Amino acid sequence: MRRRHTFLVSTGLAIALVGLLFGSVSATYPGAHNGRIAFGQRAADGSSNIFSVLPAGNGLQQFTTGSGNHLCPAWSADGRTIAYCSDVGGSWEIWTMHSDGSKQRQLTHLGGFATFPDFSPNGQNVVFGGVEGADDHTEIYVVDASDGGGLRALTSCAGFGGGCFNDTPAWSPDGTKIVFVHADDYDEVADAPVNLQVWVVNADGTNGHPLTSDPTFKDQVPDWSPDGSKISYHAGLSGTGGIYVMNADGSDQHQLAGCAPLDPTPCPVGDDFGTAWSPDGTKILYLSDLRGIGINDRPVMMMNADGSDQHRLTTTPGLYAVPAWQPVSRGHGT
Repeated sequence: MRRRHTFLVSTGLAIALVGLLFGSVSATYPGAHNGRIAFGQRAADGSSNIFSVLPAGNGLQQFTTGSGNHLCPAWSADGRTIAYCSDVGGSWEIWTMHSDGSKQRQLTHLGGFATFPDFSPNGQNVVFGGVEGADDHTEIYVVDASDGGGLRALTSCAGFGGGCFNDTPAWSPDGTKIVFVHADDYDEVADAPVNLQVWVVNADGTNGHPLTSDPTFKDQVPDWSPDGSKISYHAGLSGTGGIYVMNADGSDQHQLAGCAPLDPTPCPVGDDFGTAWSPDGTKILYLSDLRGIGINDRPVMMMNADGSDQHRLTTTPGLYAVPAWQPVSRGHGT
């Protein structure tokens, strides 16, 4: 329950449980070249829809329309399908659509709270973070991509505190592991997660363990490099967070963007989070939340994979959601 609260607040959309985090997560799969960049954007009426642009920031296309919220897009490994989350059916569920926005259909029917989808590399399954049945904890679940059947949990909060959650999963490009964030509990007095870290689990749910252990919060959102050798993630206090990268085994953790993670003062360059690698592995997309420094703007940013050349992708001010980058194979256009 607590995770859903922080999920809503973090988006700037939390009004009477209407709205969603403006973060998403998905694995970046390799492609012959970098395709379109999908992201959510909030409208003036409070609804949110999914759009895409070309890597240069031009060629805007709108994939979803109407009231309600459509967010957290994730491309399939072949670049032909997008999984996303939406509340248009009355509760947050996972949906899919074709890469041009057609054939939108609801995949899950949990009636609970399902977000952060990601396709398995073979396209047969979708993993997501959600609340299901009598379990009030957010856990990592997987379903069949064809019909939403075969629901099974890959994580469990058994043995942890009442505020434990597991969320924001992303499949490794080789299909063997899933990265996600885990919190041991939730501190109601501090209104903050306890020991929020980046974890990894085998794709069958075995051998879940942390990759990070330092005291900074890790959240929104880990992502694999397309060759599976590195993981990008967010670390830091709210308002001062930055983008980090580490090897897939948790070694060589270092910062690429943002402010000092333990500095309690507002970051003069925004709270950076929500990474997505380019399919060729040379660039990383992320969000920079400028609202903490008095500017009502959360642009999609782009930088080289080493942290250099940080610049805006979206030029129109607005509240944007974490992006996802389409892998494009030879013979399949954008």
